[in-house]
Amino acid sequence: MLTLRYTRDELMEDHDYAEPQVVAGRRMHGGFLADGTYQPPRTKVRGPAIDAWTEALRARGGDVFDADASLLDGVRLPNIEQQRVLLRNGLGESFWNTLTIIGKIEAKGRLLADITFPDLQDAIVEDISEMAIGHLNEGLLVAHGLDEGGLPEQGIGGHDEMWFVARDLAFGEGAYPDVEPADNIARPDDERRIPELRPEIEGLVSFLANLLLIEFRAELGFSETQAVLRTPDLWGDRAEDAAEAAEIIGRIRTDEEIHVTSLRLYLGEIRSCTFRTVDGGTISGAEVIDRFWSDLVTWAVVDKPALEADQQRSMLEERIRAHTEADRVLQEFDAAA
Repeated sequence: MLTLRYTRDELMEDHDYAEPQVVAGRRMHGGFLADGTYQPPRTKVRGPAIDAWTEALRARGGDVFDADASLLDGVRLPNIEQQRVLLRNGLGESFWNTLTIIGKIEAKGRLLADITFPDLQDAIVEDISEMAIGHLNEGLLVAHGLDEGGLPEQGIGGHDEMWFVARDLAFGEGAYPDVEPADNIARPDDERRIPELRPEIEGLVSFLANLLLIEFRAELGFSETQAVLRTPDLWGDRAEDAAEAAEIIGRIRTDEEIHVTSLRLYLGEIRSCTFRTVDGGTISGAEVIDRFWSDLVTWAVVDKPALEADQQRSMLEERIRAHTEADRVLQEFDAAA
């Protein structure tokens, strides 16, 4: 029989690590089993719980939300080969900035551990106590947030610190000036799409959908970053350090798998439920999610990439123009598009 109710302590439980994860002398979350296998933090019970809730959802005739990172697999600027052109020509600032910005975005994800989200049970007809969405405030979102931002008060780094350590392994500390991410990486609008729901409930559903897209974008960026770090001729005498940096990012990707799996489950469960509307009626969870998702995907696949490509092109061309062989480098850069 499936276990479908869990305590916060259970969902926060770590594996019994034979060795902690220590990188460049700094303690990071997660650790290694006796056979050397890396295990993400807080997944000893959380992982099997996600599997159990998924099995229960399918037994009820539902399924996890049907979306994956290939949804966003369009043109990116710079692409992997363009990034290599920049690095081969001593123009590493773009890649440095990428690693720094990802780390700082990960740090912002710590907010999931620091706030209490609305209780969906107040707005859903069905009993959700044996669903993942009934455990969002019982450890699931806290665990997600701690994965991203770590436990700095205990000296344990999360994904933010892992990205900064990876960056410094590849480049050396302080190779380029610090840089800040854009203020908002989610869709920047306040339009009500489900006015039938209370604003705080609509806001939570919107947050979860946006978070899934952010995770998809991250996954694409992570794989590209590893490919660049694993190109030995780019790094000279730091090639081994860059390869270690790629390994660290691989552990982050392992950690992130449960985030994507969880979010697809949350949205799938929401689609299977019935919501109470503010006027005393009901609306299906499928309509709630699908109304959000179509607009969100248009923004993420069409609108945002076009805007970002224009901004990136201007910034990168300005950097290349400062090179002593700017015309040659720009020609190589464009040829790699």
